[in-house]
Amino acid sequence: MKADNLKVLGHFAVRLDGEHVVYFDPFHLKNAPQDGEIILITHEHYDHLSPEDIRKAARADAWIVLPKSCRPAAVKAGLDDRRLLYLSAGEEADVLGVKIEAVPAYNVGKRFHTRDKGWLGYVVTMNGLRYYLAGDTDDNEDVRKVRCDVAVVPVGGTYTMTAEEAAVLVNAIRPKVAVPAHYGDIVGTVEDAERFAKRLDPAIACDFAR
Repeated sequence: MKADNLKVLGHFAVRLDGEHVVYFDPFHLKNAPQDGEIILITHEHYDHLSPEDIRKAARADAWIVLPKSCRPAAVKAGLDDRRLLYLSAGEEADVLGVKIEAVPAYNVGKRFHTRDKGWLGYVVTMNGLRYYLAGDTDDNEDVRKVRCDVAVVPVGGTYTMTAEEAAVLVNAIRPKVAVPAHYGDIVGTVEDAERFAKRLDPAIACDFAR
């Protein structure tokens, strides 16, 4: 099985096609399709909340979903507050018929993405599947509760899980398909993604989705 209709555009930027066009954390986009109906932002770091890339990805009437704690950053970025939807961990929303569940995303033993900031990953139900986009997180008690068909997880280390840690998490939550991300740009290499793939349970397919 592959991560059908999902493509990693680079770093943690992901495009999901199907019933709607959904982008996650658009960053360093090479073109400006402006066809995104829903844009999900995991947190306010520049490589995840990039106003320039959001405008490249989003239609004029797109909904932009962000953590509640990112409201000041969204206002500073000049995003249209009328099209913004804020969520906290554990909350759900229906956007254009797409179910979006907010999942905590935080580090364990690192200072970059602390739990108190309220930053997020998301589980999106679309195309008859549950897609988990983990955001910048480590393996922790909250992400272990996620149930999904496709999991997109960071593997680059430093600010997030290492390849080995990401594989341990994925083997625990057991999606049908795992997709490595957050490598090859600011941190992490293709070798990290390859190490991640080798450490997955053989029952879980790995799709680089590039």
